[in-house]
Amino acid sequence: MSLRLRLLLLLLGLPLGVAVAYSAYDIYAERQAAREALVTRIADVTATLTPAFRLALDEARDEQLDQLAQRLLDIDEVDAVSVRDGDGDALLSLGETQRALTQSMPAQSTLQARAQHWRWLHPLGTIDTGQEKSSAYWLDVDLGTTALTLTFYRQLAGHGMAGLVLGLLLFLLAYPLSRRLTRPLQHHIALLERLNGGDYSARSTPRGARELTTLGHQLNALGEHMMRLREDTQAQIDQTTFDLRESMETIEVKNIELDMAHRRALEANRIKSQFLANISHEIRTPLNGIIGFCQLLGRSALDSRQREWLEQVQTASDNLLSLISDVLDFSKIEAGKLELETVPVDMVALIDEVLGLQAPNAQRKNLHLLGLVYDDVPDQLLGDPLRIKQVLTNLVNNAVKFTERGEIIVRVMLDDLNATSTKLRISVRDTGIGLDLASRERLFQAFSQGDASRSRKYGGTGLGLMISKRLVEQMGGEIDVESESGQGTTFTFSLTLIATQQRERLPELNLGGYRIGLFEAHAASRRAFTHLLERWDARVVAFSSREACTSQPPDIDLLVLGLTQDDLRPREITAWREVLERCACPGLLLVNADPFELPDLPLPHGGDITTKPVSRRGLGNAITGLLRNEHEPAQATLEVPSPPPGDKVLVVDDTASNRLLVKELLQDRGLTPLLAGSGEEALAMAHGEAIALVLMDIQMPGMNGVETMKALRALGDDWQRRPIVALTAHALEEERQQLLHDGMSDCLIKPIRESALDSLLKRYLGEAVNSTADVRPPALPSPAPDATSQEAALDGAPGDELPVVDMQLGMRMAGGREALAHDMLTLLFEHLDESEQAIHAAWTAQDAEAFHEHIHRLNGACRYCGVPQLALLAETLETRYKAQGLAACAGLYTALQSAITRLREWQAEHWQVDS
Repeated sequence: MSLRLRLLLLLLGLPLGVAVAYSAYDIYAERQAAREALVTRIADVTATLTPAFRLALDEARDEQLDQLAQRLLDIDEVDAVSVRDGDGDALLSLGETQRALTQSMPAQSTLQARAQHWRWLHPLGTIDTGQEKSSAYWLDVDLGTTALTLTFYRQLAGHGMAGLVLGLLLFLLAYPLSRRLTRPLQHHIALLERLNGGDYSARSTPRGARELTTLGHQLNALGEHMMRLREDTQAQIDQTTFDLRESMETIEVKNIELDMAHRRALEANRIKSQFLANISHEIRTPLNGIIGFCQLLGRSALDSRQREWLEQVQTASDNLLSLISDVLDFSKIEAGKLELETVPVDMVALIDEVLGLQAPNAQRKNLHLLGLVYDDVPDQLLGDPLRIKQVLTNLVNNAVKFTERGEIIVRVMLDDLNATSTKLRISVRDTGIGLDLASRERLFQAFSQGDASRSRKYGGTGLGLMISKRLVEQMGGEIDVESESGQGTTFTFSLTLIATQQRERLPELNLGGYRIGLFEAHAASRRAFTHLLERWDARVVAFSSREACTSQPPDIDLLVLGLTQDDLRPREITAWREVLERCACPGLLLVNADPFELPDLPLPHGGDITTKPVSRRGLGNAITGLLRNEHEPAQATLEVPSPPPGDKVLVVDDTASNRLLVKELLQDRGLTPLLAGSGEEALAMAHGEAIALVLMDIQMPGMNGVETMKALRALGDDWQRRPIVALTAHALEEERQQLLHDGMSDCLIKPIRESALDSLLKRYLGEAVNSTADVRPPALPSPAPDATSQEAALDGAPGDELPVVDMQLGMRMAGGREALAHDMLTLLFEHLDESEQAIHAAWTAQDAEAFHEHIHRLNGACRYCGVPQLALLAETLETRYKAQGLAACAGLYTALQSAITRLREWQAEHWQVDS
């Protein structure tokens, strides 16, 4: 609201408001006075005439009553007059017709005011009518308020005219006054707009009130100040531009000098790297000769002093070789020339190899080396095993170097898992000398160690941890250390590796419930061996002491003993020989000692002696060999995953075209397919056939795939370990993980890629697959588009850009087999009417479960046929149903009906000719 409008409202509104309030009060006061005057006058008249009315009533003079009533009626405000008895009946009534009384007669004069009609009731008293009877009478007078109303309107009109005249006078006074006050403000506003637009020369002529004049002078001063600021700013800009031009010329010269220096540095760095590589090769060549001849010399007859000198030469040579390798790696990292490989990584084998290399040093100190790879770590990863091994070797070597007693434990744990990568967390914990805060802060710097005394005592260059840190960071991870002086050290680093198949590691072998006795004094190793043997389906009998092994010999198939160097003394050897004689089973001795120090301990019932740390593969092979020698070969199959006998593969799918395609693919690979259309049929076939592998569709009517899998597992015997692979068209990562959690051995995505099928068959059936299958025509099925891209395409145009039938695509889906593609399209046509009717019935009834079931079946039937329009719509419709429910499928359902209609039209035009 503008200032002028506010001023007008103030000058007009305030006086007019006061005038209106005064007029309302005056009209109200006069109206009240007129009402009171009327009531008073009627009361006086009725009081005056009351004696006359009493006398006329007492003497029964009707004529006199009429005269008295007429006198009242002659008053202008009186409309009707009545004389009423105690029952309210009128003895006399003059004037307008009166309404009946709704209340009892009052004891005193009363005015009943209702709207435009007033009623005055005045008691005349009790009059004796003779014969000892008396009666009370009242005077009932109706009063009209028309005169009062007219008077009110006259007053209202008069006051209204006065208000209009007053408002006009006030407007004539306020308008010129507001213009006089706001006109200078308009000039000042225009001046400010010019100043804001950059016209700093604009000025105003101050006039008007003192305040407005002062404001005008201040605005003129502001314009002068802004003009001076612009001039000063322009001068500064000119000076800064000149300085900047000179600086740019200087910077250009410096850039040329820096570029030349950079080129000289790159050339120097290249020469340094080349020099380090050459000198490394030149040093390694004679050093390898020195190490080789030292090893040959060590095999000859030497006295104790000569052997000690030879060991010193060997140690110095190894340290020098390690230094050369570290310097070369450091040079590569600094030059940015270190490249990582992407090859398969087996964390179990890698950890076992690292610990095996460090075993001699640990055995000399009687340290316990233990590697723990948790079960949820996937077995199929891609990374650079050489660099991972380099980091682990450095950390474990440091742990062995700085630990005099206790243990060193390496743990590999799953930290995160997603669709494309796996994040592992690896820790190396020792019980060594530890590190203080100052040492931890400079630990990962080049050529730095905990303190100078450690370098002299333990050796080393201080490059290993820096190289490890850079390698871990280049592999997308981080490394950290936790330590306290004298409390041991824990190095932890993370690795991000590519996950080719996200599933938990399968057991390396199955011991079929064999009872294995275990004695292990080292607590961590005991827990690890117990878990591993139980995972291999063995029943573990743990012994807490040597005496427990012989006090009550249990019925065990194998005795595993973990021995330390303290157990190799003659007295202890004798005691352990007694234990082995009393246990009527083979014995496997795991000794934490150098292989040359293994005891000459006879094994009465057979067995083997090996050193710790023992690899998982070595332990499995040793146990398998001992159990096979002890028992009949036919009792149990110990190697996993070894395929069950036979080449029969059970294919469970409710869609005939899917079964037909998988049958052809399996027959091409020399396998015998068994086809089942439901879970119940699969269960019936499982009782009478020796099945090597099951390919299980997930969504089927009746028993679904998961329920069928659990029923097969419940059959016991070999079915507990029989591979059952899920065939599914929707394989989101959460669904795959849930299927694996439910008990599926693996997942195979529809449409089936032959390379994926070959990999799966090789994994679970091994040599049972016919190798001549590789000469078959190559199958080139395109990967199924993801749901997001499908829906985006369908939202724009419902699949019209795709062909209705693409026979080339159908042949690719059928692995290049034209006859198979023709048969599968024929099957689709045969069941198309039935599918459409079932889908329409489910949609009409809004039966979500039935709708999903029939759409899923149509989707499966279209996946292996060259019908891209219908296949895309069925896939997208099922995906949208899963994501948003039935209500969101209306548009896609209409598009699906149109696609089915177009497919029928194509069938009518072409299929008769083609078939």
